[in-house]
Amino acid sequence: MRSRRDFITLLGGAAAAWPLAARAQQPGRMPLIAVLTGVSDDQTARTRSTAFVTRLQELGWTDGRNMRLELRWGRGDAEIIRRQATEVVALAPDVIVTTGGPATERMLQLTRSVPIVFAVVPDPVGSGFVARLSRPGGNATGFMQFEYSLSGKWLELLKQIAPSMTRTAVLRDAAITAGIGQFAVIQSVAPSVGVEVVPINLTDGPEMERAVLEFSREAGGGLLVTASAIGLAHRELIVALATRRKLPAVYAARDFILSGGLISYAADFTDQYRLAAGYVDRILKGEKPGNLPVQAPTKYELVINLKTAKALAIEVPAQLLARADEVIE
Repeated sequence: MRSRRDFITLLGGAAAAWPLAARAQQPGRMPLIAVLTGVSDDQTARTRSTAFVTRLQELGWTDGRNMRLELRWGRGDAEIIRRQATEVVALAPDVIVTTGGPATERMLQLTRSVPIVFAVVPDPVGSGFVARLSRPGGNATGFMQFEYSLSGKWLELLKQIAPSMTRTAVLRDAAITAGIGQFAVIQSVAPSVGVEVVPINLTDGPEMERAVLEFSREAGGGLLVTASAIGLAHRELIVALATRRKLPAVYAARDFILSGGLISYAADFTDQYRLAAGYVDRILKGEKPGNLPVQAPTKYELVINLKTAKALAIEVPAQLLARADEVIE
């Protein structure tokens, strides 16, 4: 005998296969937009979600009036993301919005029929989410976090702010494609800047803390934190470790700088949430995700925390300050 959860999942999977137009035409039925974000529901994430909802309202979509909105959080945990993704598909949404690679990957494993709009996803072609950027071709499209080549720039920035650095610990999520891809680029750039790179897997807090403390026992070290949902979930701990061990660090998201990190170089993720709302609007009005091009960031923002630099006894080069889009003092 099937459990109630099995039945709901089966029913949801069948409903998800119905054509979007057919579901939207059901009498009295408002379209359902389901959002699964891979990160925790902290203030920064909620601000971005608010930007998404606000943009939907500007485009004429209001929760409870002419659409329904379901928002789920993955909290940087693979098991939670898997469970939430299964529950989201069972709801038979008209459009699914995902943020981050793990949430997008899991959703695509569950459905190849429900339209998916993703945001903050590194290299969606390399990850197998879309066939190509200009014409994705399947049921998913969205907004790319960066190309892997950006990872090499993080290491160059770190060397620029800490010229005496000879060793860099690279925190990465080895369980996801993006974690492997980012590290590969960093590793290829390392010889040209004279730095040895040491991978540290982003796992649970205590294990990661032990690895960073062990790395920091030798002089000349730095820290580079690649993009991942689990990294964001542990950002307070990571920033505290870097500060305590006097490690100059470059991060893949501005969120770390707001938590006291030194430097970040990344796209504007809030803007990607707004843009995702635009694609949701177009899909609900009849466009196919496979015909909407995946868009890459047109600008990356350099954010520097001078207060942290002072605590680490680092003098930020004048040319780097001149390039900064935001300086926190």
